[in-house]
Amino acid sequence: MVVESKNNKNMGLKFAFAVNSEGSFSKKHFGDTNQFLIYEVVDNTLVHKDSILNNFSSFDEEQEHGSKKKAKAIMDFLKEKEVGVMVSMQFGKNVKRINEHFIPIIIYSENVQESINTMNKHMHWILDEWNEKQTDYKLFTIKSGILKSVIKK
Repeated sequence: MVVESKNNKNMGLKFAFAVNSEGSFSKKHFGDTNQFLIYEVVDNTLVHKDSILNNFSSFDEEQEHGSKKKAKAIMDFLKEKEVGVMVSMQFGKNVKRINEHFIPIIIYSENVQESINTMNKHMHWILDEWNEKQTDYKLFTIKSGILKSVIKK
């Protein structure tokens, strides 16, 4: 398996999509979904690579909703999978931690393919963000187009 370095990130950037058991984007927060679909950028296009059950959906939630421990566990797990982008219909307050390590993308459609088509069309924006920064990534919002904004700390 070839691991892409931070210097040549256009190929190999991986996305984790937060989806329900039917494979559609879930209206839950990223960490509360049933599974993650892993996509990889190949020739500036997202290609499906894997589907992974989210074993962290109820982790430490009895202590507090939006648990720091849960966020850290999910982030560590996705880093092991070499993910650099998290895609969800919602992020909770942990988005302030997430953007230190991952590009967060909020989408407004439950349809995965529709969202992929929009991301593929604007992939250069996402790749520019990934290549230009090491941390404090901007939040991307995707409806029919794409918007990049600063996350307030």
